[in-house]
Amino acid sequence: MKISARNQLKGTVVEVNHGAVNSEIVVELPGGAHLVSIITKTSAEDLGLAPGKAVYAVIKASNVMLATE
Repeated sequence: MKISARNQLKGTVVEVNHGAVNSEIVVELPGGAHLVSIITKTSAEDLGLAPGKAVYAVIKASNVMLATE
């Protein structure tokens, strides 16, 4: 697979929480950090996402917002 996005993080699915429409997928990255993605339930099922499955988190955004209090 070739993709234009430069931010590609390989990890392992550690948790899948299905809702009625969307699914929350928790991915563990090398070093132990966790990344959470919300995708459609249909996409999660089509990809066969389940704990232990190797995945790539592909991040393509023109803005990343940060805030402090």
